[in-house]
Amino acid sequence: MSRRTPQDRTRKRFARRQWARRWLTWRYLLAAFLLVGGIGFAVYGIFFSPWLRVEGAEVTGTSQLTDEDVLEAAEVPDGVPLARVDLDEIAERVDDLDTVRSVDVSRQWPHEIRIEVTERTPVAVVATPDGLTQLDAEGFRFGHLDEAPADLPRVEVGSGAESDALEEAALVVSSLTDEVAVLVDHVEVETVDEILLELRDGRRVRWGSAEQSEEKAEVLLTLLQHKAEIYDVSVPGMPTTR
Repeated sequence: MSRRTPQDRTRKRFARRQWARRWLTWRYLLAAFLLVGGIGFAVYGIFFSPWLRVEGAEVTGTSQLTDEDVLEAAEVPDGVPLARVDLDEIAERVDDLDTVRSVDVSRQWPHEIRIEVTERTPVAVVATPDGLTQLDAEGFRFGHLDEAPADLPRVEVGSGAESDALEEAALVVSSLTDEVAVLVDHVEVETVDEILLELRDGRRVRWGSAEQSEEKAEVLLTLLQHKAEIYDVSVPGMPTTR
């Protein structure tokens, strides 16, 4: 049996070091290949494959609108990869619905779009040439009604009233206390400063603008204890009756 010379041992150590260097290089290349391959696979799986495609949409927050109303407006694309759906476009289409005050659209992995709607809150009903519509606290008119709900006052707008007068009327209605609101049949609007309340028993209240509405309500409740046809609380510090 031949004995290994020092030269043989040196050559073997050199070969092992060379192999270790080559393996280190290939290991980095292999790791880079796996990383790039993994990223590519993830991109394909998320953005192009049928594995994470849209299979439906969930609507929340509706009471006046139906889910069908929202989905019809949303036009959620079915069968496309969920990651490629333009959420802003869906939100814009839903936001075009008059009854919608705000909307939030998000992805619900792996297969759904979530549409969270905040509806406008009606404070009164307004008669228009096209029928009855609702009024929110900001003076925005929305929706259509076949008949006026019993729990909402009616707002009648004079022919010369401008849009800011209607906004002021909405502020008046939304600021009425419960004790006053139940007495009101309808609200008449001529200008920003000429808003009248017609009570259910036929008596009338000159309210003026929406300023100091809380104080006006307190004064009115005191005045109503006295018999009169017209109560003027437009200047709550100096109320009058007739």
